[in-house]
Amino acid sequence: MVVRPRLAEQSIAPAALSAMVAFRAEVVREVEEAVHRDPVVVVGMAQNPHVRNVRHALDEAGVAYTYLEYGSYFSKWRERLAIKLWSGWPTFPQVFVGASLIGGEDLTKAAIADGSIKPTLAPSGGTTVPHAQA
Repeated sequence: MVVRPRLAEQSIAPAALSAMVAFRAEVVREVEEAVHRDPVVVVGMAQNPHVRNVRHALDEAGVAYTYLEYGSYFSKWRERLAIKLWSGWPTFPQVFVGASLIGGEDLTKAAIADGSIKPTLAPSGGTTVPHAQA
């Protein structure tokens, strides 16, 4: 597996590392909890057509998901930046299946099309009601 290089923690000053950990920690915690709790999580923002498209694709495929929304093009950019720094994914939506990031719109649609999204879902019988986080 190829992993994008990251700056090693020992190369970050302690004060900077503390600031990084604290940066919108409540948002990161909320997303992380949802990702580990719910089978499918879509993290997005209002007014973004890619977020709308992936949600529509999941709805059409009958895949239940939890939706977390953080602002729009005009608000909450810091919250979205914290999520990007945490996940390493540079855009929205960010789609997580079985606690793993599968990508954005294109990769999610590909997983729906080839059927690979279904086997990764736990056969729980329960559904997650989509909801928006303001």
